[in-house]
Amino acid sequence: MTNPALIAYVSCMHSREILVFRLDHGTGGLTQIQNVPANGMVMPLALSPDRRYLYAALRSEPYRVSSFSIDASSGKLTHLADAPLPGSMPYISVDRSGRFLFGVSNAPKPPLRPRKSLISVSAIGTDGIVHAPHQVLPTRDKGHAVLPAPSSRHVFVSSCDEDVLLCRRFDAATGMLADDPIVAGVQANAGPRHFIFHPGNQWLYLLNEYDATVYAFKYDADSGELNELQRVSLRAPDAAGKSLRGADLRLTPDARFLYASERNSNTLVVFRLDAATGILARTGSFSTDKEPRGFNIDPQGRYLLAAGRITDCIISYAIDRESGSLTEVARHAAGRGPNWIEMVSLG
Repeated sequence: MTNPALIAYVSCMHSREILVFRLDHGTGGLTQIQNVPANGMVMPLALSPDRRYLYAALRSEPYRVSSFSIDASSGKLTHLADAPLPGSMPYISVDRSGRFLFGVSNAPKPPLRPRKSLISVSAIGTDGIVHAPHQVLPTRDKGHAVLPAPSSRHVFVSSCDEDVLLCRRFDAATGMLADDPIVAGVQANAGPRHFIFHPGNQWLYLLNEYDATVYAFKYDADSGELNELQRVSLRAPDAAGKSLRGADLRLTPDARFLYASERNSNTLVVFRLDAATGILARTGSFSTDKEPRGFNIDPQGRYLLAAGRITDCIISYAIDRESGSLTEVARHAAGRGPNWIEMVSLG
């Protein structure tokens, strides 16, 4: 039986383009099959749940989101439309029904305030095109990520500068967020950045930017409450030196391993996940290209692709299924400033 095609989409902020790569099943090699110009500084990407559409946030004015259709046989993109966004969005995501797109904006640093961070909700049509936002709400300073829980009953938002995760109830029938968020705090100056849900819907893992720690939380799917289980650092136990900066985190499809990137030491750190408790155990770290702000894992869990934002390169690593260790198998030149990767399996 022929393996389904593996396709990677890479946004390149400075060259303002999205690159489309085919990933070889056997070698992990990359072949570029398309270059799609963007209508602005393109950064965060998000896929529809059915993998038929790709969405890209443009972080240069005027702020917009671009909708693309994905060709089911080749994986190539076709631009459909642009819609406005209320601010510069470092993160976008789609609910599990594929009907709504969420965005969160960064507030500018002093002295440019008092403009605030915002959360937006936009309807997505049956044609896959995102509409203008129908709800915009203020949120805490330096909102950095927004992600619906697997049930879509709650939507979580991180605040880097106020050290909190916010949980808002979401009505999937009306597409509206409630204005009474539940708050989960972290240590002062930790800087909540990106987070991810365990596919079993019982745990949430948060990566902090400023102190490069990962928090494991128990998630109550009914109430939306989070209870802290664990804190672990991306810094090796015997390491010292310069400050670290957490960037991104991902789980393998089987949820056996969690990876996190650190962009000052340019490393990818791997943790083994206990299937019974959700607790993490560090198993190693691996050097990668400079400023790995974005990376992702293919849907079969065989390869990890990392973007070197400074080196303008995409690096492909084979994942050892038993240990989680990484072995570089290929690299490919990218556009300028690659920073976000999404992957699909076709067929």
